[in-house]
Amino acid sequence: MTSILICTFRNLPSTSESHFTFSLIPVLTQSFAVQSHKATQTKSKKTLAKPNIRNIVVVDGVRIPFLHSGTSYKDLMPHDLARAALTGLLHRTSVPKEVVDHLVFGTVIQEVKTSNIAKEAALGAGFSEKIPAHTVSMACISSNQAMTTGVGLIASGQCDVVVAGGVELMSDIPIRHSRKMRKMMLDLNKAKTMGQRLALISKFRLNFLAPELPAVAEFSTGETMGHSADRMAAAFAVSRLEQDEYALRSHSLAKKAQDEGLLSDVVPFKVPGKDTVTKDNGVRPSSLEQMAKLKPAFIKPYGTVTAANSSFLTDGASAVLIMAEEKALAMGYKPKAYMRDFLYVSQDPKDQLLLGPAYATPKVLEKAGLTMNDIDAFEFHEAFASQILSNFKAMDSDWFAQNYMGRKTKVGLPPLEKFNTWGGSLSLGHPFGATGCRLVMTAANRLQRNGGQYGLVAACAAGGQGHAMIVEAYPK
Repeated sequence: MTSILICTFRNLPSTSESHFTFSLIPVLTQSFAVQSHKATQTKSKKTLAKPNIRNIVVVDGVRIPFLHSGTSYKDLMPHDLARAALTGLLHRTSVPKEVVDHLVFGTVIQEVKTSNIAKEAALGAGFSEKIPAHTVSMACISSNQAMTTGVGLIASGQCDVVVAGGVELMSDIPIRHSRKMRKMMLDLNKAKTMGQRLALISKFRLNFLAPELPAVAEFSTGETMGHSADRMAAAFAVSRLEQDEYALRSHSLAKKAQDEGLLSDVVPFKVPGKDTVTKDNGVRPSSLEQMAKLKPAFIKPYGTVTAANSSFLTDGASAVLIMAEEKALAMGYKPKAYMRDFLYVSQDPKDQLLLGPAYATPKVLEKAGLTMNDIDAFEFHEAFASQILSNFKAMDSDWFAQNYMGRKTKVGLPPLEKFNTWGGSLSLGHPFGATGCRLVMTAANRLQRNGGQYGLVAACAAGGQGHAMIVEAYPK
């Protein structure tokens, strides 16, 4: 498909909706302006409540600071980060541990010692051993899956209170022996005589010691996500300058939000033996001139994806408290938002790996009976600047809608003044298993602060998958 897209998009006339110049420099000032304390949403809209279906709310959510891998969290284990997020949630909400019916956590690269990290983190945070907990994995939308699993448990009447979250520790990922070495070691363990052991040892070769290093790559295609992002940029004619401009916007808005105390979901974490971490350490506004000096990170020497316009390897954890509305009100809580319609999508992982938001957005809007104009806060995961801008171009193209999505018309562009206005994964960081909860809580907090009613969360993930959800602000 990539070659088809390249030819088609580059040969379209310049007036076509699907081929446009997307320069962010003129809108950076405009983007900062949306941080006003004044409400941006004044008109009353319909609610998405459905008859005979339980209203499900997110009471609150927290995350420990997201940090570059190899920094303050590097000597910890993943369940330490997850436990810290759970402890922060307990402190923030004062929810009695005994009322929680179930815990669900998402993670991607699992530590084999704590394969069900949800349970280990729950025990570490002081939850009763009698509370069930399980772990889910769906690449970059793992905590999205954790949350929607919780929604399903509550909607079905199985639970009233669920804690969902996610965690990733890229500082300490499992590195395995080679398959040949593993086989020999297992066979040696089963050998019963010295002769059998010596026969196995005689087959040993030095290359057996070569470790298997993990890679952020698709198993089905063997291609790293960065290569896919670079090919997508070429397919949708997204320039290096456009990518750097978008990345600069993300860092600039994140720094502003951080300085103004808008990132209220962040809770401090006292790292054992070290100082207390209080904020994300990946927020580093630079300049287009400095960013232009970086070399391509994946496709060399002609690629356009660099370290500056990509999300970085991140350590972090997040957690949210989800309840049936009647339970939350009975306990005296004022929820942040309703969790409304959601869905998952999947495409070809080779040529459409990162287009999940473009596919999921129109579907979730149709499911909810909304349009792009109804959305007051967009929160999209930023894996790469090229991924965001390519999704924009796909969403704004009638040709793409008709040829790849089976739709008559495009869904349209999210207005930048409503899009990721407190930064995104490019600047705040992206712990694979934890980002979904950050997206939902940022959308909910933005709606509460700015007076909006509907937020749309969307994300892409490995395997060509994607997720979208509508959140509705809880009435003041």
